[in-house]
Amino acid sequence: MPIYEYRCPNGHTFEVFQRMSDPAVAVCEICGASPVEKLLFPVAVHFKGSGFYSTDYGRGSRKGAKDGETGSSSSDGSGKPETPAAKPEPKPKPSES
Repeated sequence: MPIYEYRCPNGHTFEVFQRMSDPAVAVCEICGASPVEKLLFPVAVHFKGSGFYSTDYGRGSRKGAKDGETGSSSSDGSGKPETPAAKPEPKPKPSES
């Protein structure tokens, strides 16, 4: 269960240990003044490392092909099988005459 902090119009602050579904506190526990306001604080969350964005997934090799895919596919995602590039033939040396 979370702890909520409230402040009354007279400046008193107090904490209440309550469920999220419980109704909000209406009167100050110290002086009985109303209405009280719930104080909200930003949560300190630090995202470090990879894996927090959709572009961070799928960098490694996959363990198996997707449904309907057989054989190898190219790394550019075109679905065409990769073929090795043809090596250029060596040029004949010019004869010395």
